[in-house]
Amino acid sequence: MLDGIFLIDKEAGMTSRKVDNILGKRYGTHAVGHLGTLDPFATGLLVVAINKGTKLLQYLNDGDKTYEATLILGEKTSTGDLEGEIIEKKEIPDISQAKLSEVLQSFLGKSLQIPPKFSAIKVNGVPLYKSARQGKEVEVKPREITIYSLVGTIEGNTVHFTAKVSKGTYIRTLGEDIARKLGTVGHLTALRRTSIGDLSVEDAKKIDDIKDDDITNGMTLIDLQKIELNDQEEWKAKNGQTLFFKTKNDKVLLVKNDNLIAVYKRKNENTFVPERGLF
Repeated sequence: MLDGIFLIDKEAGMTSRKVDNILGKRYGTHAVGHLGTLDPFATGLLVVAINKGTKLLQYLNDGDKTYEATLILGEKTSTGDLEGEIIEKKEIPDISQAKLSEVLQSFLGKSLQIPPKFSAIKVNGVPLYKSARQGKEVEVKPREITIYSLVGTIEGNTVHFTAKVSKGTYIRTLGEDIARKLGTVGHLTALRRTSIGDLSVEDAKKIDDIKDDDITNGMTLIDLQKIELNDQEEWKAKNGQTLFFKTKNDKVLLVKNDNLIAVYKRKNENTFVPERGLF
């Protein structure tokens, strides 16, 4: 039985859950999950864990993400992308490269963003996209986001931009906001995620090209201090016993001969107790 993490280059037209289901069927398991959902029309890096690898998802760095997007000006859709219905058309003013750069620079830093109605965010236990399809109006609270970098070019009615953003940033909404500041409306026709934290789509493979040996146990993907255990410590960790380490970190990843054993958290001083077993 395989345990670990695959880096998938998701193709357009496929939901993130569909990728999970394909791998689950291929390896005969229901224990499959992914880090950071991609919209069906979007492509790019999707981190998928199977079996014991699902225990690692909460410890992976998914804070910063980089996207490449194509924004068509002049038409707004119900979903903010090419899959929705056109709900508004507006003339496009003359936009120079300098004007575009000025507008893009205005988005840098922290701000509040209201997630799109067609998203998987749940309000009162119901995903927003379900409420939107039923025509129900749901109050969506704005979220704080950070845009670290945002550059782009314009050709006619098309803007191509690359954005490095914080977790929880919706690029569809960002595209609509860019269009509005440019004096028009717009929607995304393409979106590609190229990185999550230190992970790059260049290291990922299409779902049909994935092989067993493409899986990783996730050790290099977890941003925690690694502590190599001796035989006695390994036995104690596997039995959930208290261990003692001198470290400034409040959480540590315990390993033995390249095998993941557990994540331990500080109780006090040099005393650590188990948070989650990984073996």
